[in-house]
Amino acid sequence: MCRFAPFLLVAFLVAPAVLAADGPEPEIERETAPPQAIGAAHTLRQIPEACARIEGVFTGEAEPPYRFSVLQASPGCQPRARLVNADEVRPDPADGWLLNDVVRIPSAACPSQQAVARIWRKPATASLQTDAQGRARIYLDEARAQAEAGQVPQPELYAAQLRVEGEGCD
Repeated sequence: MCRFAPFLLVAFLVAPAVLAADGPEPEIERETAPPQAIGAAHTLRQIPEACARIEGVFTGEAEPPYRFSVLQASPGCQPRARLVNADEVRPDPADGWLLNDVVRIPSAACPSQQAVARIWRKPATASLQTDAQGRARIYLDEARAQAEAGQVPQPELYAAQLRVEGEGCD
Protein backbone atom coordinates (compact mmCIF):
# COMPACT_ATOMS: atom_id res chain seq x y z
CA MET A 1 0.00 0.00 0.00
CA CYS A 2 1.24 3.47 -0.84
CA ARG A 3 2.29 5.57 2.16
CA PHE A 4 0.42 8.57 0.68
CA ALA A 5 -2.87 6.68 0.47
CA PRO A 6 -4.25 7.98 3.83
CA PHE A 7 -3.51 11.57 2.78
CA LEU A 8 -5.14 11.07 -0.62
CA LEU A 9 -8.19 9.56 1.05
CA VAL A 10 -8.50 12.53 3.43
CA ALA A 11 -8.03 14.99 0.55
CA PHE A 12 -10.66 13.16 -1.49
CA LEU A 13 -13.16 13.29 1.37
CA VAL A 14 -12.44 16.89 2.43
CA ALA A 15 -12.31 18.50 -1.04
CA PRO A 16 -16.10 18.41 -1.67
CA ALA A 17 -16.75 19.95 1.77
CA VAL A 18 -14.28 22.75 1.08
CA LEU A 19 -15.83 23.45 -2.32
CA ALA A 20 -19.34 23.45 -0.84
CA ALA A 21 -18.26 25.95 1.83
CA ASP A 22 -18.19 28.70 -0.81
CA GLY A 23 -21.97 28.48 -1.03
CA PRO A 24 -24.47 27.33 -3.58
CA GLU A 25 -23.70 27.29 -7.28
CA PRO A 26 -25.50 30.04 -9.20
CA GLU A 27 -28.25 29.12 -11.67
CA ILE A 28 -26.47 31.19 -14.35
CA GLU A 29 -22.83 30.43 -15.15
CA ARG A 30 -21.01 33.57 -16.21
CA GLU A 31 -17.43 34.58 -17.00
CA THR A 32 -15.84 37.56 -15.28
CA ALA A 33 -16.72 40.71 -17.24
CA PRO A 34 -14.08 42.81 -19.02
CA PRO A 35 -12.34 45.41 -16.78
CA GLN A 36 -14.10 48.77 -16.62
CA ALA A 37 -12.44 52.19 -16.54
CA ILE A 38 -12.94 54.72 -13.77
CA GLY A 39 -16.01 56.87 -14.44
CA ALA A 40 -17.43 54.57 -17.15
CA ALA A 41 -21.02 53.62 -16.28
CA HIS A 42 -21.88 50.03 -17.15
CA THR A 43 -24.72 47.57 -16.62
CA LEU A 44 -24.04 44.78 -14.15
CA ARG A 45 -27.29 42.91 -14.65
CA GLN A 46 -30.75 43.43 -16.12
CA ILE A 47 -33.73 41.80 -14.46
CA PRO A 48 -36.55 42.04 -17.01
CA GLU A 49 -39.12 40.44 -14.68
CA ALA A 50 -38.63 43.32 -12.22
CA CYS A 51 -38.21 45.98 -14.95
CA ALA A 52 -34.85 46.83 -13.37
CA ARG A 53 -31.29 47.40 -14.48
CA ILE A 54 -28.39 47.47 -12.03
CA GLU A 55 -25.77 49.98 -13.13
CA GLY A 56 -22.37 50.68 -11.62
CA VAL A 57 -19.32 52.88 -11.97
CA PHE A 58 -15.84 52.76 -10.46
CA THR A 59 -15.30 56.12 -8.77
CA GLY A 60 -11.50 56.12 -8.40
CA GLU A 61 -11.94 57.26 -4.79
CA ALA A 62 -11.08 55.40 -1.59
CA GLU A 63 -14.64 55.66 -0.27
CA PRO A 64 -16.76 54.55 -2.04
CA PRO A 65 -14.61 52.84 -4.68
CA TYR A 66 -17.70 51.80 -6.63
CA ARG A 67 -21.21 53.20 -6.88
CA PHE A 68 -24.26 51.05 -7.63
CA SER A 69 -27.69 52.23 -8.71
CA VAL A 70 -30.90 50.49 -9.70
CA LEU A 71 -32.70 52.02 -12.66
CA GLN A 72 -36.05 51.35 -14.28
CA ALA A 73 -35.50 49.31 -17.45
CA SER A 74 -38.14 51.15 -19.51
CA PRO A 75 -40.99 53.54 -18.67
CA GLY A 76 -43.78 51.25 -19.94
CA CYS A 77 -42.54 48.05 -18.32
CA GLN A 78 -45.01 46.20 -16.07
CA PRO A 79 -43.06 44.27 -13.40
CA ARG A 80 -43.92 40.63 -12.75
CA ALA A 81 -41.41 40.40 -9.89
CA ARG A 82 -39.96 42.66 -7.19
CA LEU A 83 -36.31 43.59 -6.69
CA VAL A 84 -35.37 44.00 -3.02
CA ASN A 85 -32.19 44.79 -1.10
CA ALA A 86 -30.43 41.56 -0.05
CA ASP A 87 -28.99 43.24 3.04
CA GLU A 88 -32.54 43.82 4.30
CA VAL A 89 -34.13 40.44 3.45
CA ARG A 90 -31.02 38.29 4.02
CA PRO A 91 -31.64 35.59 1.38
CA ASP A 92 -31.20 32.09 2.74
CA PRO A 93 -31.49 28.84 0.75
CA ALA A 94 -33.36 27.35 3.72
CA ASP A 95 -36.10 29.98 3.12
CA GLY A 96 -36.48 29.09 -0.57
CA TRP A 97 -33.96 31.59 -2.01
CA LEU A 98 -31.87 30.41 -4.97
CA LEU A 99 -28.54 31.96 -5.95
CA ASN A 100 -29.42 33.10 -9.45
CA ASP A 101 -26.27 34.86 -10.67
CA VAL A 102 -22.87 36.19 -9.61
CA VAL A 103 -21.54 39.07 -11.71
CA ARG A 104 -17.88 40.10 -11.29
CA ILE A 105 -16.52 43.26 -12.89
CA PRO A 106 -12.85 44.12 -12.29
CA SER A 107 -11.48 47.65 -12.27
CA ALA A 108 -9.19 48.53 -15.20
CA ALA A 109 -7.22 50.95 -12.99
CA CYS A 110 -6.93 48.55 -10.03
CA PRO A 111 -7.01 44.88 -11.16
CA SER A 112 -7.05 43.59 -7.56
CA GLN A 113 -10.44 45.23 -6.97
CA GLN A 114 -13.74 44.07 -8.43
CA ALA A 115 -17.43 44.87 -8.11
CA VAL A 116 -19.50 41.80 -7.29
CA ALA A 117 -23.27 41.53 -7.62
CA ARG A 118 -24.90 38.42 -6.17
CA ILE A 119 -28.45 38.07 -7.42
CA TRP A 120 -30.81 35.83 -5.46
CA ARG A 121 -34.21 34.64 -6.67
CA LYS A 122 -37.18 33.46 -4.65
CA PRO A 123 -39.87 31.84 -6.81
CA ALA A 124 -43.46 33.06 -6.52
CA THR A 125 -45.56 31.45 -3.80
CA ALA A 126 -48.21 30.33 -6.27
CA SER A 127 -48.04 30.09 -10.01
CA LEU A 128 -50.98 31.16 -12.10
CA GLN A 129 -53.04 28.29 -13.42
CA THR A 130 -53.66 28.23 -17.14
CA ASP A 131 -57.04 27.60 -18.71
CA ALA A 132 -57.87 25.37 -21.68
CA GLN A 133 -56.46 28.00 -24.05
CA GLY A 134 -53.13 28.01 -22.21
CA ARG A 135 -53.62 31.51 -20.79
CA ALA A 136 -53.34 32.57 -17.19
CA ARG A 137 -56.44 34.54 -16.29
CA ILE A 138 -57.22 36.48 -13.16
CA TYR A 139 -60.89 37.09 -12.44
CA LEU A 140 -61.71 40.17 -10.40
CA ASP A 141 -64.25 38.54 -8.07
CA GLU A 142 -61.93 35.62 -7.30
CA ALA A 143 -58.93 37.91 -6.76
CA ARG A 144 -60.96 40.18 -4.47
CA ALA A 145 -62.16 37.17 -2.41
CA GLN A 146 -58.58 35.89 -2.09
CA ALA A 147 -57.34 39.33 -0.98
CA GLU A 148 -60.09 39.62 1.63
CA ALA A 149 -59.15 36.16 2.94
CA GLY A 150 -55.47 37.20 3.15
CA GLN A 151 -54.45 34.71 0.48
CA VAL A 152 -52.68 37.07 -1.92
CA PRO A 153 -49.91 35.15 -3.71
CA GLN A 154 -46.48 36.74 -3.45
CA PRO A 155 -44.73 37.54 -6.73
CA GLU A 156 -41.29 36.24 -7.56
CA LEU A 157 -38.60 38.15 -5.66
CA TYR A 158 -35.08 39.09 -6.68
CA ALA A 159 -32.53 40.32 -4.15
CA ALA A 160 -29.34 42.10 -5.16
CA GLN A 161 -26.32 41.98 -2.87
CA LEU A 162 -23.78 44.49 -4.15
CA ARG A 163 -20.20 44.59 -2.83
CA VAL A 164 -16.67 45.61 -3.73
CA GLU A 165 -14.11 42.87 -3.12
CA GLY A 166 -10.33 42.88 -3.18
CA GLU A 167 -7.58 45.26 -2.20
CA GLY A 168 -7.71 48.91 -3.14
CA CYS A 169 -4.86 50.54 -5.07
CA ASP A 170 -3.16 53.76 -4.03
